[in-house]
Amino acid sequence: MRSRLALSGLFILVALLALSAGACTKKTSPVVRPIPPPPPPTAVAPARPPAPAEPAKDPVVVPAAPIIEDKVAVASLDEINRNSPLKPVFFDYNSSDVSAEAQRVLDANAEVLKKNQTWVVSIEGHCDERGTAEYNLALGERRAAAARTYLVSLGILGDRISFVSYGKEFPFDPAHTEEAWAKNRRGHFVVTRK
Repeated sequence: MRSRLALSGLFILVALLALSAGACTKKTSPVVRPIPPPPPPTAVAPARPPAPAEPAKDPVVVPAAPIIEDKVAVASLDEINRNSPLKPVFFDYNSSDVSAEAQRVLDANAEVLKKNQTWVVSIEGHCDERGTAEYNLALGERRAAAARTYLVSLGILGDRISFVSYGKEFPFDPAHTEEAWAKNRRGHFVVTRK
């Protein structure tokens, strides 16, 4: 019985503690904050009516500019190559060196290629009839490559210029004279795409 009494006393003590703890805590009601008043209405200036339309003036007739066609731009590849603005370069006997005169011609050709950015060209290397076919094919290739290298050094993209050697197979002048041979030692330009 004593343990029952102790147990019930303990229970009462716990209940009293719980009630006193609950009585100590104060419940606060939420703070009600006042709603600020709406902003005062702003005065809006009345919109001005649009100005009346001005009467139409007589139109000024401007004569059409004459259409100037770039004959090179509209020409076919055959026409471009027949009247080519790209001049051939000539080489000394047994040489693939670009001479001062050849440099002047290549400078002018570079300007034409810069104006016609879409053109793709092939440089054909040619030789005179003297020497073996194999030797002249190699010499013609060196000549065409030298002309291409010079053009690339002037800023022309290398992928726009291909080259091929024909050696002595397609002489410009078929005569067997020094004058004819000088004409045949050349780098000839052909526009392959415009």
